[in-house]
Amino acid sequence: MPFATKFPVQSVRATYPALDDGHAYLDGAAGTQTPQSVIDAIVAAYRTGIGNVGGAFEASHRSDEIVAACRAAVADLVGGRPDGVILGPNMTTLTYRLAGAIAKDWGPGDEVVVSRLDHDANVRPWTQVAARAGATVRWAEVDPATGELPVEQYADLIGERTRLVAVSAASNVLGTRPDVTAITALAHEAGALTYVDGVHASAHGPMDMVALGADFYATSAYKWAGPHIGAVVADPALLETIRPDKLASSLDTVPERFETGTSAFADLAGVTAAVNHLAKMVPGTGTRRERLMTSLSAAESYELELFAVLLEGLESMPHVTLYGKPARRTATAYFTVAGHTPRQVAEALAARGVNVWNGHSYAWELTGALGIRDSGSAVRAGLVHYNDSSDVDRLLQGVARLQA
Repeated sequence: MPFATKFPVQSVRATYPALDDGHAYLDGAAGTQTPQSVIDAIVAAYRTGIGNVGGAFEASHRSDEIVAACRAAVADLVGGRPDGVILGPNMTTLTYRLAGAIAKDWGPGDEVVVSRLDHDANVRPWTQVAARAGATVRWAEVDPATGELPVEQYADLIGERTRLVAVSAASNVLGTRPDVTAITALAHEAGALTYVDGVHASAHGPMDMVALGADFYATSAYKWAGPHIGAVVADPALLETIRPDKLASSLDTVPERFETGTSAFADLAGVTAAVNHLAKMVPGTGTRRERLMTSLSAAESYELELFAVLLEGLESMPHVTLYGKPARRTATAYFTVAGHTPRQVAEALAARGVNVWNGHSYAWELTGALGIRDSGSAVRAGLVHYNDSSDVDRLLQGVARLQA
């Protein structure tokens, strides 16, 4: 299948050993596979010997270097600063920790704005800390017909008592890319902070948290070819003003004060390798940041071209209902099949070697707004940079066979 975008998908696929099993991995929105370079980096960290950070011996120094390299890599990926990169086990855990710290001085009359488009990890931490503080939660609504998050409503939602606006850079089920820049501009005009969930968006194109207006930008490496590590990136000067609960004996420097316990150092080495992998998918020159922008731009164009084929195929089937038709989106489809529950569709496709997800995928408010949460929600099929036309063909063939 010829594409306008010259993306070397077959050479990229060859770096992922898991793809050798012959399955069509269309479950990347729930977590991608990892290339050999990431696996090698994790193994090498263990084989060489690592210790806890801050020690006087060589193995400890190696861990210090791994952590520093990981912060620099994540900063390059999202356009932040290494000394503003908070690392942890996943985005949900980090968001809960930051929400508790940010909301320490909230009280009655204060307001937080959340969205029904978002993954629950960028909703529930904020609504729960607001409830404890006696603050008011204001909701941005989704257009259920299009899957869009209209910007216009934020002018009424954001005011002088708004303390924080939480919004997603891309929906993890519909792929919707809201106008985050416009939303964060309104928040900043009112003196509010912004917390942008970039977990889904980061895998699908170049990212610039400063251009987005994100005071906090959250991401997870396992969504972009890395291990199960999360990160939240912010301006170090902003982090200096926030005081999380911490052990008296632990570091009080930024960003370390937000990181509890001992890190998974070998996995952090894998995060750096994943960023390097993303930067090398297509030939490029310049800094790693510049190569990432080039490589991920090419990957995004390729994914969307391939996704157009997937969408056209699903739309042509009368027994398929697609949810959301946003103007800007990632290569993520959410659909149901007449006569079959989403789980039955996923099981039928799995029997044909096609991996898709079913259910609400933690888009709890969104699936409720769409009116499908109580019936099993829908099936999600998402493309990432290692998917090819054969994956799409197998999905479409499998879904076509389910016609009642």
